[in-house]
Order: sequence, then structure tokens, then C-alpha cells
Amino acid sequence: MGKGRKSESGGEPEVQRIKLPLTRAKRKELRAGDRLLLTGRILTARDRAHRRLAETLEKGEPLPVELRGEIVYYAGPSPAPKGKTAGSVGPTTAARMDPYTPHLAAQGVAAFIGKGPRSPEIHRALREHGSLYLVAVGGAAALLGSRVRAVKVVAFEELGPEAIYELEVEDFPVVVGFDLAGGNVFSHLP
Repeated sequence: MGKGRKSESGGEPEVQRIKLPLTRAKRKELRAGDRLLLTGRILTARDRAHRRLAETLEKGEPLPVELRGEIVYYAGPSPAPKGKTAGSVGPTTAARMDPYTPHLAAQGVAAFIGKGPRSPEIHRALREHGSLYLVAVGGAAALLGSRVRAVKVVAFEELGPEAIYELEVEDFPVVVGFDLAGGNVFSHLP
């Protein structure tokens, strides 16, 4: 992935701690490759929840959860082991959400978190709506789950692990994949 901005000493890339919500002004400052630690509320939504949200919008009905200013994480938390707040909560492949992303970005989503590259069309749609694409490391689901401080279902409970969950996270690690200035951490890929 991208290198991110170097620290003032020229060493390792700087890590920025972000207290959510992620404001529009802060989104404009961030660049592809920047390393972030997020603290605050994020929402999870996988394939089935995305389809339900899109169907709701198509019907002209109100969404079951406000998306303006939120971060949507393409994940479904696994059950919490005894004594833990959350189970593993790793990212799913973001490209699977591409059919729904422009519609949800138009609802004011601040950022989407997933893994893997996305199409140029999605990059344009995100920039148009002021949404970032953030990348979480695949294969680190247990580590990511350890950053969750609270979990609750907020919509589509009947979908089980694909319901929309609200996660309270602390120092949740991500990298800016697409920024609002046109930067793309995956630009070196064919």
C-alpha cells in the first residue's frame, strides 16, 4: 500500500489519530496512503444489508439508520468469545459493494472501509460525494476485533451477522485508499 506522509523526522510514516465523526474538512486534508487510527462510532454493512438499503432508497422510504457523516465498514462481526466485547471483525472485499456504493455515498457517507482495490467509476463517485475509501488489512480480523469497545445491532437484525451493527472502536487501524484530491493507494496496480 501507499507510503503515507513521512514523520517530521523523516522516519516511519506518521499515524494520525482521528476522533470520529470524520469531518468534511478533515477528509479534504487526508491523502492516499495516510495511516489512521479511528476512535468513535462506525457502522458495519455487508452485501445483504447493502441490498436492503438500496431497495429502501429505490422505494423512496426512509433508511432505518442515518448514514450522513457515518463510516460504513464492509464487515460482519463474529460472535464475541466469552469475556470479550467482540469477535473477529475483518473487512470483506470492497468491490462486491460497488453496485451500491454511489447510492450510499449520495446519502452523505463520510467513508467506506473495506479491502482491495476498486474501480475508477467508484473512485469518481466517492470524490463527487466527498466520501473516502479506507482500507483495513485483511487477515487481521482478530486484531481489528480487539479494537472494538461496544457492539449493537441498529438495523436489519433478521440478517444475523449481515445486519447493520454499530461499533464503538478505539485506535482502529486503516489506510486512506482513495482521497478527495484524486489520490489512489492502488495506482501502481495494473
